[in-house]
Amino acid sequence: MRYENLLVEIGTEELPPKALSKLAQAFADNVQAALDDAELKYTSVKWFASPRRLAVNVIGLAQQQEDKSIEKKGPAVSVAFDDTGQATKAAQGWARSNGITVEQAERLTTEKGEWLLFKGEVKGEQTATLIPAMIEGALKKLPIPKPMRWGSSPIQFIRPVHTVCMLFGEEIVNGNILGIASDRVIYGHRFHGEKQFNLTHADNYLEQLEAHYVLADFAARKAKIKQQVTTTAEQENALADMSDALLDEVTALVEWPVVLTASFDESFLAVPKEALIYTMKDDQKYFPLLDKDGQLKSRFVFVTNIESKDAYQIISGNEKVIRPRLADAEFFFNTDKKNTLESRLESLKTVLFQKQLGTLYEKSLRISELAGNIASMLGSDTTLAARAGLLSKTDLMTNMVMEFPDVQGVMGMHYAKFDGEHNEVALAQNEQYMPRFAGDQLPTSHISCAVALADKIDSLVGIFGIGQVPKGDKDPFALRRAAIGVLRIIVEMKLPLDLTDLVRSSISLFGDKLTQPEDLETKVVDFILGRFRAWYQEQGIDVDVIQAVAARRPTKPADFAARIEAVSGFKSLASGLALASANKRVANILAKNKVTDTAAIEPSLFENEHEKGLAEALESIEESVSVFVNDANYQGVFAELATLHVKVDNFFDNVMVMAEDERIRNNRLALLSKLRMLFLLVADISILNQQ
Repeated sequence: MRYENLLVEIGTEELPPKALSKLAQAFADNVQAALDDAELKYTSVKWFASPRRLAVNVIGLAQQQEDKSIEKKGPAVSVAFDDTGQATKAAQGWARSNGITVEQAERLTTEKGEWLLFKGEVKGEQTATLIPAMIEGALKKLPIPKPMRWGSSPIQFIRPVHTVCMLFGEEIVNGNILGIASDRVIYGHRFHGEKQFNLTHADNYLEQLEAHYVLADFAARKAKIKQQVTTTAEQENALADMSDALLDEVTALVEWPVVLTASFDESFLAVPKEALIYTMKDDQKYFPLLDKDGQLKSRFVFVTNIESKDAYQIISGNEKVIRPRLADAEFFFNTDKKNTLESRLESLKTVLFQKQLGTLYEKSLRISELAGNIASMLGSDTTLAARAGLLSKTDLMTNMVMEFPDVQGVMGMHYAKFDGEHNEVALAQNEQYMPRFAGDQLPTSHISCAVALADKIDSLVGIFGIGQVPKGDKDPFALRRAAIGVLRIIVEMKLPLDLTDLVRSSISLFGDKLTQPEDLETKVVDFILGRFRAWYQEQGIDVDVIQAVAARRPTKPADFAARIEAVSGFKSLASGLALASANKRVANILAKNKVTDTAAIEPSLFENEHEKGLAEALESIEESVSVFVNDANYQGVFAELATLHVKVDNFFDNVMVMAEDERIRNNRLALLSKLRMLFLLVADISILNQQ
């Protein structure tokens, strides 16, 4: 069997930069799946991508499929022949479909009877004949939301296609992909070197492209840009603001990266740095430079796609481009400062939050009151929290935020400081949106926490209250993210807040706007608690641990987290799973006998030392367990309960719970009920997997 490397490149117009790596990865995955379905042997599949090409490289691909033996079971012999021994139409049709006569069929005999059987050899097809259909299919499955057509052709793709190169080793794989006949022609860099060239061998793809000023390996190109930007920043005695998303996008915009440095007028630094950084990164794809204190410098790094003999012209051009963008930001900032945030409250009446729930002004009033209530629960300044909540949406009406939406909150902070608002109020304008995404930082003060929680709880209660509950993957108001945010703030900031109190307080502020108030408090609290499962699973916590705690429905998130930690630790103890198993047995016994509460235990009814020993052990730890529970020291609770291990085992080994005497039986059930109730103070450990 001959093995070669396969190279397939689709040459296009410039592809969408934010989607480039995703498209290339999907292309490779689809090709790999097709190879697997065809049972073609190969070593690995790589992908390459640049602005004007998607490519896959299959390493060590077999020249053809392996021949294989097949067996096809036919009709039962009793059905294949009639009473005279002649083949029936069913048998003849089956034989004909396999290219044989009924007489040529073999027999398959099992305990259940005898069937006709066809055995044959299927010749493996040549790889070259299979590849075109595989590539066509792989391209059709790409995640392209809006395919386009070009010219008069009915063919659709994400961008117009100019070339298709398919080489198996040095041989062209003949085929027609997206209306283009395959060849060995490949386009080089748009401006450098020859416009096109012939690829001599699949193994020479990267080497020949680099000779024509194209670095086709996306990962290598990205690494080169990152290294050059970092080195350039160090030469400027600065640090480049270089997020991975921006780095990916810049990598997808260039084929031959050249890193240069430019500057802008220092007077623009009077504008809050966040607005300038947003302009440079999002609009121009530049890398801003920050000094050791995190302050913006009047220098930036950018990546160009050409290697110029006169780099000054490129630098000058980029400086001319950025100036009007920064001037816009400066103008918006200076204009916005002429009006206070408080003066913009009235304009919030013109913007709907949600049709049934009213305007942003009404939402701001609710956030203000709820934030004050939360601050009171935390023992913080209710006046500052209410003030911060009242102003929380006013920066949405500024010129700066209307032009650059991503700077909402942070501009509110700067404007609040300029207006002379208390520093806590100003800080909360920015931190109200935290956490903005998974892993994002949290609010740093109780005032900020109060506003952030109030905003999220208000949205959750309001949207649930009008019946627009998230379904499937549809969550237009990002309520799942809001719920996770609520949990993270309360848990990680260790806030003594109860979700029931927060939700009930919020519901009271909506008046008659909520059209579906029935069980609203329970629905919202359960929805928020339900986010714990995904959150803890991401942290590697066992599902049964989460379920054991959730079964008790603790509505204080910080308390929920403390129980999770305690149950995880308990499960790892040698006695943990044994007690969990015993709890399961106890739960089943109590359920079967419909015992739902704890009756008084009568020591005089004990018949042996083992039930007496368990009762005494329970009594000896009852007080300390109660203290630990009140202090939310659940690890202490389990440490005490773990001492019951031997007593519980002895009880079940030597005591017949279901005694004939009803009084003795009920007394033993009461003893087990007391045991279970002590464990249920923390979690239902009977749910834990006994493995």
